[in-house]
Amino acid sequence: MTVTSQKESDGISAAGKSAAIILREMCSFASPGISTLELDAFGLRLMKELGAVSAPMKFYNFPKATCISVNHEAAHGIPSAKNILREGDLLNIDVSLEQNGYVADNGCSLIVGRDIHHLAPLVQCSKEALQLAVQQCVHGEKIRTIGKIIFEHAKKNNFRVIKNLTGHGVGKSLHEFPHEIACYEDKQNTNKFKKDLVVAVETFISTKAEYVQTESDGWTLSTPDGSFVAQHEHTILITEGEPIILTYENGIENIL
Repeated sequence: MTVTSQKESDGISAAGKSAAIILREMCSFASPGISTLELDAFGLRLMKELGAVSAPMKFYNFPKATCISVNHEAAHGIPSAKNILREGDLLNIDVSLEQNGYVADNGCSLIVGRDIHHLAPLVQCSKEALQLAVQQCVHGEKIRTIGKIIFEHAKKNNFRVIKNLTGHGVGKSLHEFPHEIACYEDKQNTNKFKKDLVVAVETFISTKAEYVQTESDGWTLSTPDGSFVAQHEHTILITEGEPIILTYENGIENIL
């Protein structure tokens, strides 16, 4: 989406704010002993209260309201009553919603309870990579530069990136142009960021794997070797200067 009016600016800003609130509240709600289905139901209630609908459900007929992935699951995990969160699990919550015709997307990884698997450095690396990448999302910058920043920060911290999961454009639909904002420098990508473009920038930082595979449910993307993956994501508006982080409001900064 390219913002062309104040109405569109207000609309996408409101959607970003709602997505940020829901992600923050879901992260606070997550704890050992609850199921990922309970966590999803909590998020769905918040969406309804804010007058929003699940973007994955609307655009792709995803089975649940949010994508919740655990440990070796990198993305698109389906919430389930059988999936009970345990102490030390690496939990990823991805909230994307449509509100009054505008779509915003954000996500984050966190450790449930105590860090018994020593995954804090992985989560921190993912947070830092997103912060560094977002700072360079300005008018005229090559999109592949963002991937280079994420890749180099992961390598510096002895981690790897997932190469077949990417960020993307967003705004009126869940996935728009640019269709790929990779976590590595894709030299074939010659596209540049343009002023007023809305994009979702994501990190996918792994302890070992570089690619994910689709599980038998047709949705869940996981590492073939059991590697852990941390993901963080913001929806941002490109400007000629500092980008506007649309999913940074109302305290979400203490998570992302």
